[in-house]
Amino acid sequence: MRYDKTRNILELARALASSAEGLTLDEMCEVTGCERRTVERMRDTIRTVFPQMEEIPDHPKKRFHIPKGLDGFFQDPTAEELSDLGVVVAEFNESGAIARAASLAGLEKKIRAAMRHGRRRATETDVEALLRAERIAVQAGPRPTEDPAVLMILRRALLEMKLLRFIYHGGSRPGASRDVVPYGIIFGRMNYLIGADAGTIKPKHWRLDRIERLECLNETASPPTDFDLAAFANTAFAYFEGEQEDVVLHILPGGLEDFKNHRFHSTQTVEAHPGGGLIVRFRASGMLELAWHLFTWGNKVEIVEPLSLRQQITTELRAALAHHEEPLRFTYVVDPKKAS
Repeated sequence: MRYDKTRNILELARALASSAEGLTLDEMCEVTGCERRTVERMRDTIRTVFPQMEEIPDHPKKRFHIPKGLDGFFQDPTAEELSDLGVVVAEFNESGAIARAASLAGLEKKIRAAMRHGRRRATETDVEALLRAERIAVQAGPRPTEDPAVLMILRRALLEMKLLRFIYHGGSRPGASRDVVPYGIIFGRMNYLIGADAGTIKPKHWRLDRIERLECLNETASPPTDFDLAAFANTAFAYFEGEQEDVVLHILPGGLEDFKNHRFHSTQTVEAHPGGGLIVRFRASGMLELAWHLFTWGNKVEIVEPLSLRQQITTELRAALAHHEEPLRFTYVVDPKKAS
């Protein structure tokens, strides 16, 4: 359709203007999802509209870039884009991510301020309607605290590659002063600084809500050149550290519908079982938290390996059963009106 072609050309122009290094033809193919010949024609069309487009030699390939960005006419966000940004801000606020919510809210204001007046007024009604009609479901579980001042210091240390010092109320020495080389930050149900004790290289998880008197020192400190934060985050199931183990789960036929849009681990592989259901394999640490998660699957999954995980979940279930079968330990006054 003509509309799709125009949209693809505009999206490619935005990508060429937003990339500092420029894009090769292969990268343009990835951006647009189009074949090389189609991308070449799109590039030529863009060059006609934006004659300032530069061709940068990058042997053996060439890169293409539109300097100084695009005119605001081509950059105005849609009502859907502004609404999605607003939903994310609301989600961050609801989950306790106050610092990131404030940062994105500031970005939203800048975007609106940069829009042409007529276009801004035209989209405001639609954006407000979408925000009223869309909400993020509130999830039970930990609500991580997020101190803007702490995040600012952590990010400064990461950017400037400086050593951190703080009092840590956790670990093997609660309340002790720690000097830590920052590797990165992981956000989630709990927020963690990933870093190594000074003089070592093994990364550890440091909960942000247990950090006090944080300061960025002048001493240079940086992670190993081969450290990959994404790869490190994928070694554990959620956040629990420990020895990695090979996990094999059998999703029984009754659980296939639930598994259709579910992922246990980013490295998982899935194969059909001859007797029905699916076999899921992955390697991770954090078996205790995996056991807690598998409990929510009830009788829809079987633990094939490791045996220790199977034993752990049965131990946890017996302990919970014994606890809840005991008489109440305290006296409670129940409002009969609420009980009915």
